[in-house]
Amino acid sequence: MTTALITGSTAGIGAAFARRLAADGHNLVLVARDTKRLREQATELHDRHGIEAEVLTADLSTDDGIESVERRLADRRNPVDLLINNAGFGTKGHYLDVPMADELTMLKVHCEAVLRLTSAAAEGMRERGRGGVVNVASVAAFVPRGTYSASKAWVVQFTQGAARDLAGSGVRLMALAPGFVRTEFHERAGLGTDSIPGWMWLDADKLVTAALADLARGKSLSIPDPRYKALMGVAKVLPRSLLGGITAKGNKFGPQ
Repeated sequence: MTTALITGSTAGIGAAFARRLAADGHNLVLVARDTKRLREQATELHDRHGIEAEVLTADLSTDDGIESVERRLADRRNPVDLLINNAGFGTKGHYLDVPMADELTMLKVHCEAVLRLTSAAAEGMRERGRGGVVNVASVAAFVPRGTYSASKAWVVQFTQGAARDLAGSGVRLMALAPGFVRTEFHERAGLGTDSIPGWMWLDADKLVTAALADLARGKSLSIPDPRYKALMGVAKVLPRSLLGGITAKGNKFGPQ
């Protein structure tokens, strides 16, 4: 059996990846901050699918948390074959309304942790000549909406650049850029979703199926729904100033 490590595994897109990969027979390393929820998730997936599910409690907004996951990814005796960098969060408010500490924490989780964990995983994968990394970004990466969008844009650019550098090594890297997904994400950020049309919501399990298919095809960027692919096509030709104004009328931090 191969092993997949998933950050932010207990809810939303991370939980959907865990369900799908366990059903496909992968052993798992489940990473999140809540030990109780991790243990419950590990037990459920083990009992349902017969896979081994390891629990790793880590807060990726801290150096200690990132280092603990780096050590697990660097373990050559129990290699990780697939890394899903999913941990992330949103903030409520416009620029200068959000506390600087929260902005810096976002960059720590969305950028520094992704860089360090991708590097820790990819090094061993390159030695073995196989492996994959999925870095969860957002379609917010393609619209000008503050630190959240900027951090997700960094994830896309970093992942595609690293994928190009590792081409031919057997290691696949892909940025996943979903739109609005029905998860705990918005509630945790204290944001309402009444203004978001029903057709814009995606199902997390279907999203994961599409993402894994794109990874298997060797794509370095996955926008896993025709509706959002069309929207991003329009976004490419709209003036940046107009696009920023449109997104400001909707969600305050960008979709995920």
